[in-house]
Parts: sequence; structure tokens; C-alpha cells
Amino acid sequence: MRLWIYAIGQMRGTAEGQLCDDFIDRARKLGRGLGFTGVAVVELSVSRLREPAARMKDEAERLAARLPDGAHLVLLDARGKGMKSEDFAEMLGSLRDVGTRDLAFVLGGPDGLAPLPGKKAGRSLAFGPQTWPHLLARALLAEQVYRAITILAGHPYHRA
Repeated sequence: MRLWIYAIGQMRGTAEGQLCDDFIDRARKLGRGLGFTGVAVVELSVSRLREPAARMKDEAERLAARLPDGAHLVLLDARGKGMKSEDFAEMLGSLRDVGTRDLAFVLGGPDGLAPLPGKKAGRSLAFGPQTWPHLLARALLAEQVYRAITILAGHPYHRA
């Protein structure tokens, strides 16, 4: 199964970007032997439209156009449901085991994420009730993907 993180905004040259890259690289290496054939981040630029609602709509349209056909979608949204790391790992493992080809996590930009035209999400995920900066949320997601893969591998990184 290929794991994708589709996100609005560029992380290049940021501390969050370095952290995200590190966890993605670790997940990619460890995941190969567990049936995760790829772990990748796809960045799209923040919309330049003036009004927040118009920006979010533009970003959602561009995200929807780039998502792999048939991908299982998980939207990151403050209104979503939280998951324990073990449950997150179980979700990844279950989707892999039933033959899901692509699992795409979708993060909006600084204004949030509008509905994706023509796409239906499998779930909406939140990292607690707090609001996180979108770049930090992406780094948190990359860490959780890596953590889930370590849990599935029986690796000692996850000590809970």
C-alpha cells in the first residue's frame, strides 16, 4: 500500500520540514518490509485568492484533482475524531491487509480544508481538541505514520 500526505503549503527550509522529512524517510525504510511500498508527501501551493472561503475552495479543488483514483482518504480536521497510536496503526494495517492500494492523508492550508469535490473521505482525524499550525500538523502526521509502522513491525520506538 502506498501512503500519501497531500498538503497545502511548502515546508522547504523550515524546522517542521526537516522533522517531517526525517520521519517520512524512516517510515519509507521500515515500511518496505511490511507492505508499504511508498511513503510520500505531495505539496501544493497556498492559494493566492483574497477571501478565505475562496482560498479554501481553490485549494480543495486542486487537492482533489491530484489524489490517486480510488484512494482511501483521511482528512485532517480539528473537528475529526482522535485516535490512539495503536488504533492508528491498526487502521493502516487493516487497510493494507484488505488490499487498499493508496491511503491518502489530506491537510488543508492555514485557513483549513473545504470539502473535496467529487471525493468522499473514509474518516476525519484530529490530533486532539487544539488547533495546530498546518506545518506542525503535517510533522505530527509524519511522526504518527512512522510510529504506526514501528508498532506494526514490533519495533521498540513505541513504548506505550
